[in-house]
Amino acid sequence: MTGKIKYNFSEKVWQYSSPGGWYFVSLPENIVKEIRETLKSEEEGWGRLKAEAEIGKSHWKTAIWFDTKRNTYLLPLKADIRKKENIEAGTIVDVIVSL
Repeated sequence: MTGKIKYNFSEKVWQYSSPGGWYFVSLPENIVKEIRETLKSEEEGWGRLKAEAEIGKSHWKTAIWFDTKRNTYLLPLKADIRKKENIEAGTIVDVIVSL
């Protein structure tokens, strides 16, 4: 993750309220504000920004999306990451996101 902007934070995992809904971590307000001020021009469709993420020993390429309803970026957590790191809805995770 050399040469990228890194953001470290701890947040609670939540699940989208639909059958089989995705799991997410919402980025903290102060980080969202900084990203919107500095990287908004880099966003692709639907407010997508390419990213890399780390939780525990897991590291993966992903993207974050800006959610206009929640006014935050969302980091999706794939099932294999949740399984490897023993993550459920309500778990507080330490996250590193690099953009």
